[in-house]
Amino acid sequence: MIEWRKASRSGTSDNTSCVEVANLAGNIGVRDSKDPQGPKLAVTRANWRTLARRIKDGDHDLA
Repeated sequence: MIEWRKASRSGTSDNTSCVEVANLAGNIGVRDSKDPQGPKLAVTRANWRTLARRIKDGDHDLA
C-alpha cells in the first residue's frame, strides 16, 4: 500500500491547495490531495530534488 503524506511546503493551513507525496520504489509520487483518485505523477529522486529546489528558489511562481 502506498502511504501518501502532505508535502512539507504545500499549500496553506486550510488544506485547499495541498500536494501529497509518496515514496515509490526508486521514485517519488506526487498527487493533488483534492483528487486522490485522479492522476498521479512519478519522478526520479534526482528530478524531485531539482524540482523542489527550483520551487524553493521561486522559479515556478505564477505571480
